[in-house]
Amino acid sequence: MELLERLQWRYAAKAMNGKKVPQDKMDRILEAARLAATSSGLQPFEIFVIKSQEIKEKIRPIAWNQSVVTDCSDLLVFAAWDKYTEDRINYMFDLVNEKRGFKNEGWENYRQQLLGIYPQQADEISFNHAAKQAYIAFTHAMIAAAFEEVDATPMEGFDADAVDEILGLREKGLRSTVLLPIGYRNESEDWLVNLEKVRRSTEELVTVID
Repeated sequence: MELLERLQWRYAAKAMNGKKVPQDKMDRILEAARLAATSSGLQPFEIFVIKSQEIKEKIRPIAWNQSVVTDCSDLLVFAAWDKYTEDRINYMFDLVNEKRGFKNEGWENYRQQLLGIYPQQADEISFNHAAKQAYIAFTHAMIAAAFEEVDATPMEGFDADAVDEILGLREKGLRSTVLLPIGYRNESEDWLVNLEKVRRSTEELVTVID
């Protein structure tokens, strides 16, 4: 029940007050994102935590001049792999084997199956698939922030190419997908803060098929 109460409390804050989020809360939010499920367990993305006010100031103009970019505590940038490669796939399969301490024939067969499909895909198809995985982790971070009673504002309204250039993402084989300012709501400046949360009813949204 506590989690649902936190999710009822959360909303996409339109103004933040600049107050810093304690590092232990940030650590738990990032850990929740790290623990997110991803297709084949590949985790095809990285998360950049922007604390630098200078970089936030550079990003704000290319993010529709939204004040939360500069008034947040930490700006998270979820950046997906630009494409799946043999090296990237092998790294994650090898990591699983290392951590579990054994090799499994079925797992190794699955590795070969992915190696025979993913690296051959067109780059844009590859990136779009990776971006969907980044969004799963992004959602985990939003939920974790709500549980910590910290505000998080999902943002797709930004120039991804410009963010990639500022952060040097393309050189790392990454492309920005979504931004998540983390901080605390500025209740005196946010027009949305006291408005009722509106969602479609469960009956409209959910269809049960017995």
